[in-house]
Amino acid sequence: MSEKMNKPGKKGFARIIAATGYSWQGLKAAYRNEAAIRQELLAGIVVIPLAIYLAKTGVELALLVGSALLVFLMELINSAIEAIVDRIGAEYHPLSGQAKDIGSALVMVAMIIAAIVWGAILFYPT
Repeated sequence: MSEKMNKPGKKGFARIIAATGYSWQGLKAAYRNEAAIRQELLAGIVVIPLAIYLAKTGVELALLVGSALLVFLMELINSAIEAIVDRIGAEYHPLSGQAKDIGSALVMVAMIIAAIVWGAILFYPT
């Protein structure tokens, strides 16, 4: 029963190229269809240069930029969850609401992490 499944499709470098294309399509779809993604990108345009300016070390830069990207990442996951739930059906179901709420919680926790990282670096300098 532990036979390896042979998945059809591209292999090697061609698979990497195809995966990159799929990822780009996903980013474009998220940008087109999700206001929160557009807001996070706008925030990133402001926050990432600010992080570059404020960081005193490579570690600080990685933490500041990484925490901003974490928020964007969680927003992408939240958007994917919402798209899947909406695809299943428009009628209300408690598990659908729960899935969407948990996705929203992902974003909130990432924002809290970002606030802690930025606060620690800006207000507790070494």
